[in-house]
Amino acid sequence: MNRNHTQYLILTALFTALTAVGAFIRIPVGPTPITLQLLFIALAGVLLGPRWGALSQLLYVGMGLAGVPVFTGGGGFSYVFSPSFGYLIGFIFVPIIIGFITQRETSPGFLRIFLATMLGIFVCYCIGVPYMYIIMRNVMNVDISFARTVMIGFAVFIPGDIAKSLITGYLGKRLVPAVRRSTAGAGKEQRKQRAA
Repeated sequence: MNRNHTQYLILTALFTALTAVGAFIRIPVGPTPITLQLLFIALAGVLLGPRWGALSQLLYVGMGLAGVPVFTGGGGFSYVFSPSFGYLIGFIFVPIIIGFITQRETSPGFLRIFLATMLGIFVCYCIGVPYMYIIMRNVMNVDISFARTVMIGFAVFIPGDIAKSLITGYLGKRLVPAVRRSTAGAGKEQRKQRAA
């Protein structure tokens, strides 16, 4: 395994850990609390790209389903019946979308990162909200309308998500060049060693 891949694996593990930690920095709002997870997930997409960013979230979700208590409500396979599990599925797609958009430029600007983050987060809600509605109606037997589900599972989070997108844009614009220089440098060094 070359150093370039090693660095990405280390960063992937770091963002898996940050996502887990972010689950416990939370503000309770309805059935799904506000956490810092989407901030870390968005940064994973910006800094690691679609493939490694998605891997960081696959590892996170896999750990939780395997029983490691990394989700906001614990862990274990039974978590698939939690109203918030749909958002965890969405987590995997967030860095794919953000990474795909931001990697189209060598040094993406603030606006591109901000808009990509907003789109990625919106897709997460497109998965999470219907999942919440289905679980609450059919598993928890809660008499709730889809409009109410949208309100408690999406609308209340909009201000916080805008703030997270702004932070991602600010940090991403500054960190992307450093991360890409570091990983590109490792790849060049590896190629030189092979040629020697």
